[in-house]
Amino acid sequence: VYASRTTPGKAAAATPTIDVMNNSTAIVYWRPGCPYCDHLLSGLPAEDERIVYRNIWEDPEAAATVRLLQDGNELVPTVVIGEMVLTAPDGAQVMAALV
Repeated sequence: VYASRTTPGKAAAATPTIDVMNNSTAIVYWRPGCPYCDHLLSGLPAEDERIVYRNIWEDPEAAATVRLLQDGNELVPTVVIGEMVLTAPDGAQVMAALV
C-alpha cells in the first residue's frame, strides 16, 4: 500500500544519530503492518517534499534512531520535526507542526 514510501536499506551506523533538519521538514519513521502508522500515513500527503519517510524494517539506521528516541523501543510511528519528537501523531498534528 505504501510502496512509494519505502527507502532503500542502509548499513547500520556505529552510533545512531538523530536526523534533525528544521521545522519545515518532517521525518516519519514507520513500518509496514503497523495500524498506527497506517492511520498517520493516510492523513499525510504522499507527495510532499517536506516529508521524508523512513521504513525502519528496510533501514537499520532509521530503526536505531527510533530506538534512541524511544528508550530502546522500536515504537512507530515516530515523527521528528526539528527538535520536536512526536509519538503516534495523526496527520493533522504533523502538518500543523510543519512551518
